[in-house]
Amino acid sequence: MANPTIDEGTAVPAAEWRDKKRHLWLLGLVPPTAVFLAAGFVALFNWASDQLDAGWLATVSPVWWWIGPILIYVLLPILDIFFGPDGQNPPEELMEQLENDKYYRYCTYVYIPFQMLSIVFACYLWTASDLSWLGIEGGLGLASKIGLAFSIGAMGGIGINTAHELGHKKVSLERWLSKITLAQTFYGHFYIEHNRGHHVRVATPEDPASSRFGENFWTFLPRSVYGSLKSAWELEATRLKRQDKSVFHPSNDVLNAWAMSIVLWGALTAIFGWQILPFVAIQAVYGFSLLETVNYLEHYGLLRQKNERGRYVRCTPQHSWNSDHICTNIFLYHLQRHSDHHANPTRRYQTLRSFDEAPNLPSGYASMITLAYFPPIWRKVMDHRVLDHYDGDLSKINIQPGKEAKVMAKYGKVSA
Repeated sequence: MANPTIDEGTAVPAAEWRDKKRHLWLLGLVPPTAVFLAAGFVALFNWASDQLDAGWLATVSPVWWWIGPILIYVLLPILDIFFGPDGQNPPEELMEQLENDKYYRYCTYVYIPFQMLSIVFACYLWTASDLSWLGIEGGLGLASKIGLAFSIGAMGGIGINTAHELGHKKVSLERWLSKITLAQTFYGHFYIEHNRGHHVRVATPEDPASSRFGENFWTFLPRSVYGSLKSAWELEATRLKRQDKSVFHPSNDVLNAWAMSIVLWGALTAIFGWQILPFVAIQAVYGFSLLETVNYLEHYGLLRQKNERGRYVRCTPQHSWNSDHICTNIFLYHLQRHSDHHANPTRRYQTLRSFDEAPNLPSGYASMITLAYFPPIWRKVMDHRVLDHYDGDLSKINIQPGKEAKVMAKYGKVSA
């Protein structure tokens, strides 16, 4: 059955349609291999410094250990501006064929072994005292170690998106792969909260992962982290109670997901020593903070209205902020096509489509993540877009509690 909300303007006959991104999806492996690329560039710069007698190359080479933040905050926003919108939706006739093409799911599976190899490599780099093979005297300096932690955290944060893609699927293997991917950031409860909490309460005041109008990111971050953890635990406690089982039963999906983190972190500590723990902690916090930044921008200020029975209406494309910039689309497996994802949570990433009627962010997620860190700039860019989306009707906006009077005083004239 055709989805009436599909952007028909981009439709082409099924016989002529080709997935132009089919091979580009392999670029999604850049984040989990970025640390290896960084090591190569460090070695190349240090070698060139000796060969060309250009000491400045060795001086700047440690910058490559920050390759994760460079990718997120610099490279991707530039590429989004340069390459612009995606503009391609698959035709309805090919959806089933595309959905069942296993090539696409293998592109996500292969993320996981590279992710694990990268964190093991990082542990080695954090503790090695002789890195002469990279042209480094002794071990890494503190700034390089911290940069490496942020780069590994970037991989873990993007890995949460891979876990998000896998965790929605009905195949048991993919659900377990989702938990394994979340182990690095100790955010295994996301698997429960996102699927059974966020998707039920999205764009309502009750959802900890839906940001409110007037709420800045630094207030949203602890609310979402704590609220999501609490929600995940309560969801599993309720499920197990119905089965007459203890909340501490091994089938508790929050506990067995956390157990994977304990096993991973414990094994790395046993091999490389306790010295890795501060950096493992930094990468975990940065990794799940990236996820929460994306949560912040995906539903900012949007509100599902209630029907005559006092129940929230069904989630529609109007309840998610979309962006269809092709470069971030590729790196985040179409996460930016968030409206279709909420309408069809089990749909695989390659078949997600962009909607004309969904509210659109002015740029890709990568650019908007940076804006979210600076509340005055965020409000200047986004608040008027929320007001425009609701034609200035403040009663339809999800406003941060306690800020109603301030919002009314500032924007009330708009709705008058």
